[in-house]
Order: sequence, then C-alpha cells, then structure tokens
Amino acid sequence: MISAEQIKKSFGSVNVLKGVDLCIKKGEIVSVVGASGAGKTTLLQILGTLDRPDTGSIFYGGTDVSLLNENDLSAFRNSNIGFVFQFHHLLPEFTALENVCIPAYIANKSKHEATKRAKELLEMLSLGHRLDHKPSELSGGEKQRVAVARALINDPLVILADEPSGNLDSKSRQELHELFFTLRDQFNQTFIIVTHDPELAELSDRKIVISDGQIEKDA
Repeated sequence: MISAEQIKKSFGSVNVLKGVDLCIKKGEIVSVVGASGAGKTTLLQILGTLDRPDTGSIFYGGTDVSLLNENDLSAFRNSNIGFVFQFHHLLPEFTALENVCIPAYIANKSKHEATKRAKELLEMLSLGHRLDHKPSELSGGEKQRVAVARALINDPLVILADEPSGNLDSKSRQELHELFFTLRDQFNQTFIIVTHDPELAELSDRKIVISDGQIEKDA
C-alpha cells in the first residue's frame, strides 16, 4: 500500500537518511525503533508528507506523492494520513467533539456529517460522555484517545504515530496499545509507529530497526 524508494535526507552537512527502501501492507502495525538521532522521526515525517526527501519517492498505491504540488499534497495528506503525536496537540479552546471534527471540516465535509462521524468515533473509544469537555478537563489517556479519533475522522489509509504513548502512565499506555490493535482487527487500519517502548515494538506485526540513517533490520 505504501512504498518508499531510496529515501535520502540531509540537514546541512548531516546525512540523516541514507537510502531507505520500505514497503507497508494494508492492515499492518509496523513499529520503527532505533537510537535517538537514527532518523526515525525524519522518516515518519517524510512518509507523512510533512517533509520532502532530498531524493527518492513515496508511493501511496499508484500515487507518487513526491510529484504533487503543495496544495494537492495538503489535500492528499488530510484525506489519507492520520497523525498521533506524543503530545496530543488538541486545540485548548475547543471541545473534544470540535477537535475531532476539524480535519473533516478541512476536507469540506458538512457539519452534520463531521459531527455524526466524530460522535461515533468518540463513543467507540469510550469517550461518549466527554464530547463537550475541553482538553484541560480530560486525563492524559483521554486526550490521546481524542487525538486518535481525530486521526481517524477522514478514514485514512494509514495512521502515523510518533511516540504516542511516551507521555502516558502505564495504565493509559497499555490501553492505547490495545486500542491500536483493536482498530487494526476491526477496521484493517494500518499503523506506522515510532516508539521507544519495547513492549509495543515486540507486539507489532513488524519491527523496523533504523541505525545511522539506514534500515538495519526489518522483521
């Protein structure tokens, strides 16, 4: 479903990615691990079209996203890629329901359609009683589940997660990990997760180890 071909990326004189080839299948949960500075987050940002490689191509199905202009790329990203970060990045002035609806509004979905889908997702994630609560009124685990609902609102091809459980306590971390696998099992959702959590990495369908800008192991 997703393939990266000879991805290279440098920042100044520092070569961060040195020719990465990668294929991701539909419905896989893939963890990306490695030491700090190995290039994990840079690779995730390039796969998520938040940054462009210096050389190489990223394909989603038959679409070479590296050929899209910025406007088309933004539209593609909003419709096809969901993001979950270590810090939830919810907008503090909006409720949980409103935060989840935002990507749907960007995709020009009606308020009725966006609200209906957001409520369904939040209820599925056991947050139906928190629809009108703002982020300051939610626990860390609840905030991250709202962020997952936001990532799912446009039915993306893939969810990219960067240390999604890194800021959670052990109970919330376990619940979030279980949620990822539930979403995969029920909806065939694809995940690519950068993590330092060895438990999550071992539970994943594949663990990709990056070392010094290259894939050292993919199993």
